[in-house]
Amino acid sequence: MKTVVKTTLSEASVQAAPLRRLIRHLEPQRRLVFAAMSCSILNKLFDLAPPALIGLAVDVVVRGQQSLLAGYGIQTVSHQLWVLAFLTFVIWAAESIFEYQYDVLWRNLAQSTQHSLRLEAYDHLQKLELAFFEHDSSGRLLSVLNDDINQLERFLDRGANQILQLITTVSVVGIGMVVVAPEVALFAFLPIPVILWGSLRFQRQLAPRYREVRARAGDLSARLANNLGGMLTIKSFTAEPLELARLRKESEAYRDSNAKAIRLSAAFIPLIRFAILFAFLAILLIGGFQAVAGQLAVGTYSVLVFITQRLLWPLTALGRTLDEYQRSMASTQRVLDLIDAPVIIHGGSVALPTADVRGDLRFEDVQFAYVGREALLHGFNLTVPAGTTLGIVGSTGSGKSTVVKLLLRLYEHSAGRILLDGHPIESLRLDDLRRSIALVSQDIYLFHGTVAENIAYGMVDPQPDAIERAARLAEAAGFIDGLPQGYDTLVGERGQRLSGGQRQRIALARAILKDAPVLVLDEATAAVDNDTEAAIQRSLERITQNRTTVVIAHRLSTVRHADRIVVMENGTIVEQGCHDELLAVGGVYQNLWQVQAGERLFAS
Repeated sequence: MKTVVKTTLSEASVQAAPLRRLIRHLEPQRRLVFAAMSCSILNKLFDLAPPALIGLAVDVVVRGQQSLLAGYGIQTVSHQLWVLAFLTFVIWAAESIFEYQYDVLWRNLAQSTQHSLRLEAYDHLQKLELAFFEHDSSGRLLSVLNDDINQLERFLDRGANQILQLITTVSVVGIGMVVVAPEVALFAFLPIPVILWGSLRFQRQLAPRYREVRARAGDLSARLANNLGGMLTIKSFTAEPLELARLRKESEAYRDSNAKAIRLSAAFIPLIRFAILFAFLAILLIGGFQAVAGQLAVGTYSVLVFITQRLLWPLTALGRTLDEYQRSMASTQRVLDLIDAPVIIHGGSVALPTADVRGDLRFEDVQFAYVGREALLHGFNLTVPAGTTLGIVGSTGSGKSTVVKLLLRLYEHSAGRILLDGHPIESLRLDDLRRSIALVSQDIYLFHGTVAENIAYGMVDPQPDAIERAARLAEAAGFIDGLPQGYDTLVGERGQRLSGGQRQRIALARAILKDAPVLVLDEATAAVDNDTEAAIQRSLERITQNRTTVVIAHRLSTVRHADRIVVMENGTIVEQGCHDELLAVGGVYQNLWQVQAGERLFAS
């Protein structure tokens, strides 16, 4: 028996550190990463050179022809100063060039990483089964795909360079100070362990707070997406104050979680400043006394004073950098958790081109249960010969639509077999299986675009005459020609500029243009008027010829002329036959027919 796995973002979490996981995802861009890192390091090396030049200049002015530069054959003071001026120009030019280079490279890396991660996350999201989306809100997923990836982009844009340059500064300056004045260098490095300890401590405390911030951001995004999608219901129930109060609660939770993180991160820099002050005073006093006593050259003392500031002052930005780092790692964790969410439904290896599909369908002892619910299908058996039309009717929750979802492998059945032309659907390539089936569901989704684009959805380079022919077959051409721009009329988000019947006929035209061997209509006439239903019926008479058709209907008039009708109750078939045969039986179907025909007030 197969196991149905419940997948959510939290359950898909991988325990590896988000930074290591991010580095693995940056592997294809390692050349760009290496180039950006190299330019950051070179820029910082040239940035640290001016204090040394100041020390050399002081040495030239104080010692003249006995200066350090004089030892390299540059005897006159004027020549030494010209050499220093030339070196200064070269160093400043090089620093500026590498600053431009690292800025461009890090920004390009941030943009390309943002782009690739968003595409990878969205591509993976499309491969997940429907159960995943039932246990996570679209608002939260939008927050991951947009806000969290943008947060990571901001860190790569600035924070990564800041961390790298800080490491370079501490390493280079530390080595230089140890070489020229080891006694004084000790005092400069005394606060660094305290700063690092404090940074790590703050980091550990900030991490869970920023995870909470990102979670609250997802909740807020989910609430906004939910409300924008349900604006008609909100207005019709005059629930604007209620929804504003709910949004206020979510926004306050996001604000409060941010405030907790801000209070902690804001305390970091003032504490670091005191540690830096101690080291700077020590260098100023101890180095000064040694220079006065002749134990330390004046030029060296000048370099130490300037370089100590270069060493310690950037550490004040460590708190802000760690703040950005923790925010980005919390976002990275959510993005990579989505990418690592396991794909439950995998395609098989058997190719079945659409042109070769006859459309013979069989369900053999199929069992299925939605996650967290009792089993819906128990040993379900159904055969649909190729080229025939099958009607499926029954009460709400009887399993009618579930049969279609299992056929399309939107869910996996737990036992039994489902076959298309004798092939178990698990063995078929997933794209081949789904190309063989055209679905018109009761919940019609039209994308923001033109009427023509929605009819041709999923097609590569469709011809205008083919689009118009599909519209005529779906009896949609009449109202389309009456639209302001005809087939170029924008339908609005979810097709909100069109009526329910118009959306239904565009969806039917979309299925006709797909020209799949198997056509599935899931409650395609449930929300349309009688005229629209009659139009759809006329369309079906033409398009179901020589095509396997499964019609799931609440209105029995929709399936009246089907070759065979099955009646489902509680996941099993309780009656089957043609319309006249089922009426003659005098069972469930006859009772439903009499209710819909007005001969009875209710079904018994």
